[in-house]
Parts: sequence; C-alpha cells; structure tokens
Amino acid sequence: MAQNNITKTPLEALGYGFIKDHHIPKGKDEYYLRNMQMRNGIHYRTLTAYEIEQLVRNGNTTDNWNHILVSDSFNPDLVKNCKFHGLVRIGKLEPLCLGFSDLKTPVGLYNSTIISCDFGDNVVINNVNYLSHYIIGSEAIITNVNELVTTNHSKFGNGIIKADEKEEVRIWLELCNENTGRKVLPFDGMLPGDAFLWSRFRDDMVLQSKLVEFTEKKFNNKRGYYGKVGDRTVIKNCNIIKDVWVGSDAYFKGANKLKNLTVNSGPEGRTQIGEGCEMVNGTIGLGCRIFYGVKAVRFIMADHSQLKYGARLINSYLGQNATISCCEVLNSLIFPAHEQHHNNSFLCAALVMGQSNIAAGATIGSNHNSRSADGEIIMGRGFWPGLCVSLKHNSVFASFTMINKGDYPAELNITIPFCLISNDTKNDQLTIMPAYWFLYNMYALARNAWKYAHRDKRFDKTQELEYNYLAPDSINEIFTALEKLELYTGKAYLRSEKKADTDVEEAISVGKLLLKSNNKLVDSLSITAEDIENSKRKTVLVKVRQAYKVFEDVLLFYGVKELIGFIKTNGPSNLAELRKQLPSKLSRDKWINLGGQLMPEADLTELRKKINAGKIKGWDDLHAQYAVKGKLYASQKCMHGLSTLKEITNLPLNKLDEHQLSYLLNSAVATMEWITKGIHDSRAKDYSNPFRKMVYESFAEMNEVVGKLEDNSFIKEQIMELKSFKKEISSLKKQLGV
Repeated sequence: MAQNNITKTPLEALGYGFIKDHHIPKGKDEYYLRNMQMRNGIHYRTLTAYEIEQLVRNGNTTDNWNHILVSDSFNPDLVKNCKFHGLVRIGKLEPLCLGFSDLKTPVGLYNSTIISCDFGDNVVINNVNYLSHYIIGSEAIITNVNELVTTNHSKFGNGIIKADEKEEVRIWLELCNENTGRKVLPFDGMLPGDAFLWSRFRDDMVLQSKLVEFTEKKFNNKRGYYGKVGDRTVIKNCNIIKDVWVGSDAYFKGANKLKNLTVNSGPEGRTQIGEGCEMVNGTIGLGCRIFYGVKAVRFIMADHSQLKYGARLINSYLGQNATISCCEVLNSLIFPAHEQHHNNSFLCAALVMGQSNIAAGATIGSNHNSRSADGEIIMGRGFWPGLCVSLKHNSVFASFTMINKGDYPAELNITIPFCLISNDTKNDQLTIMPAYWFLYNMYALARNAWKYAHRDKRFDKTQELEYNYLAPDSINEIFTALEKLELYTGKAYLRSEKKADTDVEEAISVGKLLLKSNNKLVDSLSITAEDIENSKRKTVLVKVRQAYKVFEDVLLFYGVKELIGFIKTNGPSNLAELRKQLPSKLSRDKWINLGGQLMPEADLTELRKKINAGKIKGWDDLHAQYAVKGKLYASQKCMHGLSTLKEITNLPLNKLDEHQLSYLLNSAVATMEWITKGIHDSRAKDYSNPFRKMVYESFAEMNEVVGKLEDNSFIKEQIMELKSFKKEISSLKKQLGV
C-alpha cells in the first residue's frame, strides 16, 4: 500500500539548498536570484557579540548566528522567541507600533519560525508558524499566519513550467468551452484582448504557437525565485499562503488558502482578500476586492474586479471593473464591466462581451445539446438575462439583448440588437421585440453607458474601452437587423396575399417598401422568423414597424454625431470647405470587439499577420499595438459614422447642400430630444405606477425613500447635455452658413 514519503535531512541543512546544485549557473550560488530580487537598498552586516547575546536572552535560536545579517539600525530587543534557519537578513527595527485599520502591533519579529528570508525596515512578524523563502517589504505587517512559504519551482500563477518539470504540471485556462479546445496560458498582465485573441482563431496554428512562445519568453524557467510581500502589505489571521507574489499595500485577512498566485497591489490600486477565501492558480489585478468565502481555481481577475459572498470562479477570465457575487462561473471569458451579483446564478462555457448583468437564478450554458460538454454561448455587449433564465448551448446574442424570465428550450441565434426576448409558453412561441431598449427602457440603456464610464477605475488603460451603446459594433448589427426586418416583413406580407415567400430578394424588396413608408399595414401582419430558434415552434416579431423607424433614426443620429465631431476636428469655416474635407469614398467596415476594445476587423487581421511574421515579438509589443489602435479609434469611429450616414441617407456627403446639411443637423436635435424625453419618461413610469406607489403611505414618503424625479442627477445631466447639444448645433450652423 502507498505511504506518505517522509524525507529525513540533517537539522543544520534546514534553510539551505533551496536550489539544487545542477540548477545553479556556473560561478553563482543558491542566492543569486534572491539577491537579484532584493531591491530595498539596505546594507546588511553580521551581528555583534552583544546583539547575539541579546537575541539568545530573548529566546531566539539559529543553527548559525553568522547567517543572520542585519542593518545598522537593528534593535535585538525587538526580536523574541524566533527560530531562524538559513540565511536571514533583517532591516531596521525601531521601537514603534504599526497600525492599520483597528490593528496595532509593535515592530519586530516575535514567536515565529523563519527560514531563509529577507526583511525590509520596521516590519512586524508575529506568530507566523512557518515563514520560508520570502522577501518581505518595509513596514509590512504579518501576524497570526500558519504558513507562508515559497517553493523553488514557484510560478506565481503563470502558465509556465520550470527546469526539469513535466508538461502536465503546466496550468492552462480552459476558456469558453469545457472541452479544453480554447485553452490559453495565463500570465500576469493578461488583458481581455489577449484572452479573446488566443481563445479564437484556433485553426491559425502559427498564431497559437506564437502566443505560447510569447508567454514562455515573458518569464524564465529558472528555479529558485523567492516569494514577495510588498511594502506596507498587511497579512493577518490567515492559514496557508504558498507560492504567492504580493505587491505593496495589499490587505489579507482570514484567508483559508492562497496558492500559486500573483496578487498585484499598490497605491494605484490596493487589493484586498478577506475571510474564508480559497484561491489557487491565478493572477489578481490591481485594486481587486475578494471577500467572504470565495473559491477561485485557474483564473485571472483583471484590475478592479471583485469576487464576493461565496462566488466561485473556475477556469475563467474576469475583466476589469467587473463584479461576481454568490454564484458560479466556469470556463468563461468575461470582458470588462460585467455584473453578476445575485444569488444562485450559473454561467458556463461563455464569451461575455461586457457591460452585462446576469440576474438571480439564471442558468446560462449548462444545458448541452450535443453528446459532449462542448457547447458555447456568445453574448454581445450589454447582455441582460432576467430572473431564472435558462439558455441552451450553442447560442449567440447580438448587443444589448434583454431576455425575459423563462426556460428557453432550444438554441438561439439572435442577430437583432437592443431587443427583448420572451418565451411565450401559453402560445408556444418565441416573441422578439426589436429596439425594445429605445422604445421602453431608454433610462436604463443610457444610464448604464454613463455608469460604466464613470466607474472605470483602471490605472492602466492600454485598451481603449467603448461604453457607448451606439458604437461601430452595435451600429453594424442595426444594419443587419434592418435587413432581417425587411425580409421577415416581406415574407409575412406575401403570405398574407397567399403568395409564395421563397424568393428572398422579392421579400426584402416588399418589406423594405412597407417599412420605409411606415405603412401601418405592417402592424396587422403576422411577422415570423425561421432562423432564430432551433425548434419547430414559431418565432414572432412584434412592434416591427416602430422598431424599424427607431433603428433608422438611431443610425442617422449616430452618423450626424460623428459628422459633428468631424467638423469640430477639422474646423471648416464654411460649407464649401467642409465638402472639400469630407472623403469622397466611404465604406462601412466590419468591426470586432477585442476584449472591450473595438477595432476594424482589418486591423485585427493586421495584428495577427504581424504576430505570425514575427514583427510583434511579445506581449509587451502586442499591448503597445493595442494602445496605438486605441489612439486611432476616435478617427476610425468617425469614418464609420460618416459611412453610416452616407448609407442611411444615400447622400454623397462631399456634395451636401445647405438644405441637406441643415436637415441632418435638425434631425440630430430631434433625436436627441426624443432620447432625453425617453430617459425621463421611462424613469417617470416608476413614479406613476400604482403598484410601485402602493407600499408608501403618501407620495411625499415615496419621494423621501426613492428621491424626487426632478432631483435625479442623471436625468438633470441629460437635460443639460441636450441644451448644450442644441447650442452646439446652432453654433455650427452659423459657422457653416446654413
């Protein structure tokens, strides 16, 4: 029968031989990496006879006092009841008390076993049962910790292997699919764009090989790196911390187990890990908050993300400014600004493209329709499933999809953005309302865009994130939606006339004629779709005529807004000059959401080619390219907007006359007025609904509880923006003489 392998070595060997001889380069000793990691500038010396006497008198022991090195300002009276093994270097110790929050504790080393560690100035080490192979920063506080240890093969959460290790010990993140087919190597500093690029394009073998090479090159495979605890970091009442690299100003309290992690922290973002947390094989970004029984295994948390209240994050990437609480997330790639903070929701094998909110009871992705656990779900920006929504693999959702409560029995391919999906079990049909957000929930749509932008706490903004609901990705989807609505409407009309609906071009032509003319006949048609749900039941579209008109208005508004931006950037003094400045050739390109950063598909293709050709040589180079592309975004979006305007109006922009330009500017004002009114009115419903008011004794009490509508700061800000926009349009008209 198998037994535990208990090794026996001489006591005096404890603390030495951290790196095996065959792993030490010629001319180096076992401390060469440790010395390279030491950057505190402290000069250490050997102990004086008096200091040794004081240390012995204070109950301290060591195998060799000559291997205890100290700074000139060392105070032996502040070291008591410690066992030292190996080379230990101690900085300045002064008779001070360090305090953090409600914790106050004297500077010094007390009641601890310390093996081959380095300490900065004025540290607190108290009641640490086993502290091994760590470099501790100045004014760090470590108290009541059972085990704080680094092994000689520590990787700190990165997907690398050390010298003589077998490939099977390498850590992979199995994103987006449970069958490991989209797995990536995690590394400290991985951006959501990196994870997306790597997890897609699996048939590009050169790209895949290069990205592995990038990761291997970012780190080395030498054994013997020490763990680090940065300056002013506080660690208290924790159980096991093993192979964890910790930045400065972090705060750990009551964690159960932290293993194989990089925890980034610093003045630009202090990271906290709280009670009952167990986290293994991951990297944690700046300013993260992790509390109350969290379990995370094989994961990346990007900057300023949060895990709370027993959340489980496994084989997943969580983007910046995202929050997950009380629920389980497996095998998912989540872009920035995601919210999932209600109890008992489940997300599995998903690509979530950000600005999303998953409600309580949602079960997304657990229902496999194949013979293996290999399904996926892709959710565009602004995905918002309601309470107790259950979805099947494989499904795809366009941007800003809202899903009503329900158990959806089949795969869905939703290509219409801003829609509301409902599972009508009474009539055994799927119901879709296009443009729902614009028609009925403008307040939430606009406020969410505002909220995510204002809550973006990132210090590193390498990737330019887009939070506006009107952007190249969603605009392109609206164009797709218009074509779909024309097709569905034309088919419905042909069926109503007892004609064949198989000719797609004829159906689109008929539907376009009806919808462009805003013909109310459309309201009486039974408009259905056959390419949305993988089932035999009907998919019914409602409010199609209204949605089509709204989509056209929104496209025009987006285009004119970008035209206004073009005018402000280029500063024409009159219309003739503007005509000369406007490009004669415009085409609306396909765009990609690369981890929350939008870029033309052609730019992403260019990046892939540069990687494959060796022109981009590593992750730092690629991140620099993200920044370059981010700086181009405003101008590229402007060209996309102008292309949209040309396409929706069918006007050559470089030949606009005074009346056409005036009409376009006036239409933008009208749409802005409509949007602002929609923001106000959709929120005002909450104040007039009797079922909302019935829990209050009076309207005055309601105002005290929820706040007065007229005091709503967001609505007031939108009204001010409308006034400013009108002034801007008036000024532009005078500038251009229209």
